[in-house]
Amino acid sequence: MDRTEFIAMLNARHRRTFAREVPNSHIRFYKKCVEAKKDVPVGEKPNPVKTHLRGAIVLPELVGSIVNIYNGKTFTSVEIRPDMIGHYLAELSVTYKLVKHGKAGIGATKS
Repeated sequence: MDRTEFIAMLNARHRRTFAREVPNSHIRFYKKCVEAKKDVPVGEKPNPVKTHLRGAIVLPELVGSIVNIYNGKTFTSVEIRPDMIGHYLAELSVTYKLVKHGKAGIGATKS
């Protein structure tokens, strides 16, 4: 599938991003991922590519790549799978710690 056919399958927000020209930083990121994946023997994983570009859209050529996405504190390692195509990288790396509600602490209640 060529890139224009792929873009036609995306939702309106993503199509608009590609219609208004993808930033050079995103294009460099896509090229780094393809290069890291290029010379890897079959059955081995490529070297991870670090990025702060949470607004980059996952393209079909990124499938199989390992991306370290910055979440504001650390880099979260994510292996790109086919079901992630068309999503933003930000959707794959949570920026907050999930709240685990438990018992109230000492002095938290008036009893």
